[in-house]
Amino acid sequence: MVKVLPARKLRIEVYDESGNRYTIILEGKISRRNVLKILDMIELLGGMHEDRFSERAEESLTKFEKIKSIIEKNFSSSWFSPRDVQIEYENVTGEHIGLSTVSTYLSRLANRGLLIKQKSSNRTRFRLLITR
Repeated sequence: MVKVLPARKLRIEVYDESGNRYTIILEGKISRRNVLKILDMIELLGGMHEDRFSERAEESLTKFEKIKSIIEKNFSSSWFSPRDVQIEYENVTGEHIGLSTVSTYLSRLANRGLLIKQKSSNRTRFRLLITR
């Protein structure tokens, strides 16, 4: 039996050592088996690892992509708040970002099936759904 992930759309972005970005989008019923095939293909194409990012490639990322990267690096196995991400974003990038902007991006990531969103009274927490 093939397990189907809850996401309807999965977007995978990888960078090579030259800073080139490759984007693969899967839509519909996404099985773990298909995702693993895509990741195997990426590895065969040169094992595009995150530690090969050039400084210029990091600078060309959008705020949304930077937030996603920060979550994957720093909050991969714990619950976090939008304020936690805002603080880490400002520490890592040296750029100011509004709390409402962070909250909007986190909600979008949750809607895309990448984060779990938990609300209780006036507090919202998130957790990464899939860790690599």
